[in-house]
Amino acid sequence: MFKATVTRLFIGSLIALAAGATVLILAIAVAIANNVFVMDGNDIAAIQGGTLSTALLGVAFLGALTAAGGVIAGFVAWIGAVLNTWQLESKAWFVALVLTGIFNFGFIAMVAYVIGGPDRSVAAARPRAHAPSAA
Repeated sequence: MFKATVTRLFIGSLIALAAGATVLILAIAVAIANNVFVMDGNDIAAIQGGTLSTALLGVAFLGALTAAGGVIAGFVAWIGAVLNTWQLESKAWFVALVLTGIFNFGFIAMVAYVIGGPDRSVAAARPRAHAPSAA
């Protein structure tokens, strides 16, 4: 997977996550404002029936689904970046991406990779210097 593909996938995942979370939050806020939820103190006891409640809960579900898709796409982008850096001679980026991903800082690693990470296709295009053979 090329770095350009990983970058597009990562940015797309951020857009999907932000859009899905925004839609989810707005749908729930509108549902609360229109008394769709029957509250028992701080707990939701029931949901009022009706067209508005069905529509708002459907929109909230679609927002959650979009946000989840963004998270999955971000994970796929991270896997692509890890596989891309595995094929390089220097394993520094590979180790950094794997360790930050394992310790739950994959977002920071992906931002660093998108901004300044190496590209496997560029490294493969550079000719390697061979040591002169002794005759």
